[in-house]
Amino acid sequence: MGTDKRGGRRAVFLDRDGVINRNVLNPATGEYESPLTVDDFQFAAGAFEAMRALRAAGFFLFLVSNQPNYAKGKSSMETLGAIHEKLLTRLAEEGIEFAGFYYCFHHPQGKVAGYSGPCDCRKPSPHFLLRARAEFNVDLDGSWMLGDRPTDIECGKAVGTKTILIRSAATATEIGARVDATAPHLSAAVGLILALE
Repeated sequence: MGTDKRGGRRAVFLDRDGVINRNVLNPATGEYESPLTVDDFQFAAGAFEAMRALRAAGFFLFLVSNQPNYAKGKSSMETLGAIHEKLLTRLAEEGIEFAGFYYCFHHPQGKVAGYSGPCDCRKPSPHFLLRARAEFNVDLDGSWMLGDRPTDIECGKAVGTKTILIRSAATATEIGARVDATAPHLSAAVGLILALE
C-alpha cells in the first residue's frame, strides 16, 4: 500500500495541534490554542496507536503545522524547539517514524521582524505538501490531509489529496462539501482511511 500504481509514495499529512496533541485553553483569549509550554504538550488519546496503524498500512507520515506563537510574541523559539523535541522523543519511544516535519513559524499579523507578514508556507498554502512530493516522490492524489481547521482542508484540496476534518473544541466551522470526511479524533479518522483503502 506504500506506493501507488505509478510508483509514488502514499502519505498522510497530519496537522499537529488538535490532531496529534490536545489544544490547550488559553485563559487570556478564551480559545483553544497550541501549547505554550512543554508541559502543556500532551498527546491526544489513541494518537500513537493511530499513527502506528498508518505506518503498518504503508503510509508515509508527514507533520505540517502552522506555529505562529513566536511571531505573535507568545513564545520563544527555544520553547517551540523544546516542544518539538518532546514530540520526537515520544515518537521514537513508541516506534513511530515520520518522513518529515514541516513547520511554518510566520503569521500575517505577527509582531516579530522576519516572521511577520505574508509567506509561502503558511496553510492553507500547499507549499509543504508540494515540497514532500518533490523530496519524497509522494503521490498527492493517493494521499490524505488531516487537520482540525478549514485551512488544513483547503491546503490538501489545493493539491488533490483526500481530506478529513478532525472535529474538536477548537473547531466549529462548517466547511461543507469541500471536506471528504469528518471524524471526532485521529483514531476515528485513521479508521476511515483504512476502511476506504
